[in-house]
Amino acid sequence: MSSPSTQGESWSTASSLISAGLARSSSMMGSIRTYGLTSLATVRVNKEALRVKLLIPQHIRLAMVDSIKNKDVDGGDRHFELVTSETITCPEAPMIIFINSRSGGRQGPELKDRLLELLSEEQILDLQEMDPNDFVRYGLGCLEKHANNGDACAKEIREKIRVVVAGGDGTVGWVLGCLAGLHKTSQEPVPPVAIIPLGTGNDLARSFGWVSAFPFSWKSLSKRILHRAANGPICRLDSWQVTLEMPASKAVDIPHTLKPIEVCEVDQSSETDEKAPQKVKCYEGVFYNYFSIGMDAQVAYGFHSLRNEKPHLAQGPISNKIIYSGYGCSQGWFLAPCASDPTLRGLKNILRIHIQKVNSTEWVQVPIHKSVRAIVALNLHNYGSGRNPWGNLRQEYLDKKGFVVANVDDGLLEIFGLKQGWHASFVMADLISAKHIAQATAIRMELRGGEWKDSFMQMDGEPWKQNLSKKNSTTVEIKRMPYQSTMISGE
Repeated sequence: MSSPSTQGESWSTASSLISAGLARSSSMMGSIRTYGLTSLATVRVNKEALRVKLLIPQHIRLAMVDSIKNKDVDGGDRHFELVTSETITCPEAPMIIFINSRSGGRQGPELKDRLLELLSEEQILDLQEMDPNDFVRYGLGCLEKHANNGDACAKEIREKIRVVVAGGDGTVGWVLGCLAGLHKTSQEPVPPVAIIPLGTGNDLARSFGWVSAFPFSWKSLSKRILHRAANGPICRLDSWQVTLEMPASKAVDIPHTLKPIEVCEVDQSSETDEKAPQKVKCYEGVFYNYFSIGMDAQVAYGFHSLRNEKPHLAQGPISNKIIYSGYGCSQGWFLAPCASDPTLRGLKNILRIHIQKVNSTEWVQVPIHKSVRAIVALNLHNYGSGRNPWGNLRQEYLDKKGFVVANVDDGLLEIFGLKQGWHASFVMADLISAKHIAQATAIRMELRGGEWKDSFMQMDGEPWKQNLSKKNSTTVEIKRMPYQSTMISGE
């Protein structure tokens, strides 16, 4: 028998283990509540069965990777030539994962190690090393070539392949934009996309039922997310084309999401009291979440500039949000009423907005309240890390305003304003709704300087400083793309 002291030590050890177990359990439940993991917490996934369901046969995945590296759809032919067995089993849900190793406090390598337990290395692509356009053109092109040559497994994989993006909203939008190129070349079906959220806001992930952030402390989460990505239903997401036209004399550091174009196809049918400049610069891009002008874009611009200059300060979502909040205060968002007349900063001084409504090609001007300092055109239900500034509006109010219930696939953008001072803080705290301006199928914004030498804009979290001219307007036109993106629901 054990001595009393030994028994005491045993009880002490057992008590410590129980306390530790309870602490871990409490921590886990906290993570479940905090990150929106309730539905995933009940999922039980057999690791080996999931691997069989996702794993692409070796010769096919090697051929795809070689085609991408060589930028040639024929670059992986030798792997098909070496195959001797005719009893190759095709996976039920073949999967490719894109990881942005710079997102999530640069924890991409840790996530990749976990994913390698379920997938081959060739199915996990680092976006710092590989452009998703090359995957679309050469990786999928390799599958299509061999499918057309009679390879039944290559054909089945091309039809069933699903994509997971591990990164923030900007990363997801980048991949969606590359996959959208398949519509233009009639290479369908377009692979649907699931999300492992590693960014700061992760509003795209929230809007489609994925977790709000990825807690690295929950080691089984990657397995459960891939299970959901393999089985989740397909849904649709509107995409919106932005055309930016400005006087050629103005130099602007445009984000990579906007590409220069030679011919600017901005609709000139709306009323204007000025002559167009002889020379203009034109850019074009696509967004999925939101486009905004004003103070929120200025705060985002300051945050991104700091993160680029001092990346060690932004090592994860929590530190990012703290820095973001600091910029919100320092740039006068909350303290404007105390600092100066808020109407001096109102967008009404530099901006005019026209919209097109449902079933109409006529441009209608909408008024801007003098106190509005930021205007957002929103496609999703979420904005600013899960806020709902448009709000869940009652049917009576919708009928009164001529609005409809907002959805991500309804062909409409919700346009709202954020005013001076505490109005914005109450909106971001979900205590009140933002100032509703309109719902539109197309938007045209004209900006001209005066007392303002520049303004700030952002598109899906990519901000920039836009120089303004006193003589000629800078024009932003937003129109819905003729196709929708395919997403995988995480709910």
